[in-house]
Amino acid sequence: MEEEYSENRIIRYRSSILLGMFIIIASLLMVFLITILMTIHSDRKTGNRFASIENKAVRGKVISADGYTLSYSQKHYRAEVNARSIDPKKKDLFINLFSIYSGIPKKKIISKFVNKEGKSKRGRVILCNDIDVRLASDLKALGHKMSKMKIFRPLDKSKPHLVLGLDIVADSESRYFPYKDMLTPTLGYVQTKEIEGYKAPVAIKGLEKAYDSYLLPQENGLIKGRRDVLGTVIRTGESQSVHRSDGMNLHINIPINFQQSVENVLDKMKRQIAAEEILVTVMDSQTGQVLALASSERFDPERIRQKDVTALNPNFSEYLYEPGSVIKPLTLAIALDNNKVDLRKKIKLGGKHKVTDKYTITDDDYFAALNPRGIIIYSSNIGIAKIGWRLSGKELYDGLRNFGLAQKSGIDFSKELEGRIKAPYLLEDATYSGNTAYGYSMFTNLLQLVKAYSAFNNDGIAVTPRIVNRLSDNHNRVYDVNVEVPSLQACSANTAGEMHKILKDVVEIGTGTAAQYDGLEVGGKTGTAHVAYKGKYIEEYHSSFYGFVNDKFGHKYTIGVLAIKPKKVYFASQTAAPTFYKVVDKMVEFNYLIPDESLAKKHLKRRAKMRKQKRDAYIRKIRAYNKEHGLEEEIE
Repeated sequence: MEEEYSENRIIRYRSSILLGMFIIIASLLMVFLITILMTIHSDRKTGNRFASIENKAVRGKVISADGYTLSYSQKHYRAEVNARSIDPKKKDLFINLFSIYSGIPKKKIISKFVNKEGKSKRGRVILCNDIDVRLASDLKALGHKMSKMKIFRPLDKSKPHLVLGLDIVADSESRYFPYKDMLTPTLGYVQTKEIEGYKAPVAIKGLEKAYDSYLLPQENGLIKGRRDVLGTVIRTGESQSVHRSDGMNLHINIPINFQQSVENVLDKMKRQIAAEEILVTVMDSQTGQVLALASSERFDPERIRQKDVTALNPNFSEYLYEPGSVIKPLTLAIALDNNKVDLRKKIKLGGKHKVTDKYTITDDDYFAALNPRGIIIYSSNIGIAKIGWRLSGKELYDGLRNFGLAQKSGIDFSKELEGRIKAPYLLEDATYSGNTAYGYSMFTNLLQLVKAYSAFNNDGIAVTPRIVNRLSDNHNRVYDVNVEVPSLQACSANTAGEMHKILKDVVEIGTGTAAQYDGLEVGGKTGTAHVAYKGKYIEEYHSSFYGFVNDKFGHKYTIGVLAIKPKKVYFASQTAAPTFYKVVDKMVEFNYLIPDESLAKKHLKRRAKMRKQKRDAYIRKIRAYNKEHGLEEEIE
């Protein structure tokens, strides 16, 4: 009995011990579970149980007609680490590895961990900035390797699962122009602006500004969902994902190889004639597509210097000037449309014509009389003024507006100065209407005149010049570009046809012979205009040539050349017209135009005949002089 009691006593004792141990284990397990749950559901000072990862979208590209990327954006990153998260025993290993991957000397990395007072930093340390995509990817991989090597330790020993490693953070976006000054100032430029700690490009001028709303990043990529204890988004059916959508790409009509060749022409001509700037536009006469938009004044958009300031504006649309004689064909076309002139009848000239006591019109060459065709060919100020006087002020004003003057050409720049012409009531005055008829007392820009002259090569329709051909998005979907300013019915098709022939004559026998190209149909008009300064005309000039060039295969182009204040020579026949010829020569080289051999032979014969006629006329003058003075010299 006594033995049985002792045995039961032992069993109860053992049970008590086991129960106590079970209670202790259960309590510890409960504490552990509660701790885990609290950690998982704690906000870790974020105030939220959800996390998100943002993937910054970037600005779209500008792409040439021949597929070259002219400007693009790239994200830059910074590498940072919490100094306390690095295991002191493995700090040297961290520095060695980071130095190898980043290429930064170890001494420089060590210095990052020391403040100005020489004390070790205990918080966040920025190791390097301006990291490109490739290095950022390598450093991210390095961070994963370091984590596996247990180089990092938890900041809080009570939370051993929370370990901060090497962070690679996107902090800026840079804009790159790989072809440096090519196609500037047309491309434009950007400046950097910081918004909420992120530096991004902001468009200032050119295509970058004009198409800013399309080029801007559309939507940042985003992954959002519940986070784990490390703050990483858990990919589940509840997580949300938004794909990154970069800005749209601009596809322009300008091929970069041809553009570069035209820029080379302008660089050489600028040195030859010592102009402040030379501008050229090459445009398809039927579609308005711009094939070249070149200036001799260019700059590197990534490194703008003080001396580049004057080159930043696209003067194709922002430089206004009095165009001079290139307006004469427009005046004649307006008179033809209004039935105010007969091309067969001569108009009395005489070399000088006094309008008022203060206003006398003169011609460079003396002609007793010329028909309207001859007035344009030999660029008579008196003749075109007399034609202009046959128009009412309203007819002249409306006619010039029909050609697109004193209004935007529609070129896709962010800014265009419209210029001005005198009001209709002022053009009733003989002084104002006379001046306006041959291109003074008015202001226009190069692109307006290129648009106007396209009418003479396109059945009277002045087409709107366009740089951008189309847009595309991330998924290669293509979008058309809206044309805000329409093409204009500048004059009738019959008038355009007559002017087309007259402008060909200007190039064949008039002031524009330097623009003639054998085997091609070329027409145009020279203009050499005084520059006004403080209300007075000074000995500085603008030289220009506007015209067209066609081949027998249906290729039709309008070209405008403007030389601003040339110093060595200033006549348009010696500056703008030869530049026109050299641009046409490049067009032939790039197969935009194909000369006709039979037409080239005709051009050669015509020039030989003209040389003979000029020599015969010279001989007649010498013989007449000799006869008058009793001389008997024989001319060979």
